[in-house]
Amino acid sequence: MRTLPFLIPSITFCTSLAAAAATRPNILFIFSDDHAQHAIGVYGSKVNQTPHLDRLARAGVRFNHCFVTNSICTPSRAVVLTGKYSHANGTPVFNVFDGSQPTVPKMLQAAGYHTGMIGKWHLGSMPTGFDRWIILPGQGVYIDPDFLTPHGRVNLKGHISPLTTQLGIEFLETRPK
Repeated sequence: MRTLPFLIPSITFCTSLAAAAATRPNILFIFSDDHAQHAIGVYGSKVNQTPHLDRLARAGVRFNHCFVTNSICTPSRAVVLTGKYSHANGTPVFNVFDGSQPTVPKMLQAAGYHTGMIGKWHLGSMPTGFDRWIILPGQGVYIDPDFLTPHGRVNLKGHISPLTTQLGIEFLETRPK
């Protein structure tokens, strides 16, 4: 069973722009859905080998004692973005997320971070609070996917996992310093 290669991660990259950036951490938030905690090696997988994610987890912050109140796709993403329960952020089911409300990416921007969103958005609206974004329309497809950008739709050739990885690397390499 090779679950991990089929995940469509939503990868939120945040890097600092401010002069005090050297004293503030870079933030890499990886949001993947529809798998159990033990699907990743560092969280106990005996099946999946995830050495790169394991290395990131060992060097950064791990959430070992957390739970979600709405552990499905759109509602869960809205909770992570706003820090509010689903009934309070207006996205208790698969409906359109109201991007006008305060979100973590907007707060990070206000603090001088350069923010980006890459991958599965699945919130029924366009991203707000991100300096750059490239998202999958709806659920997305795994091979030769279309992506939405602020400038329109683009088609990329290949499998979604290496494509989103490469897009993330490009974001990090081309961000303002």
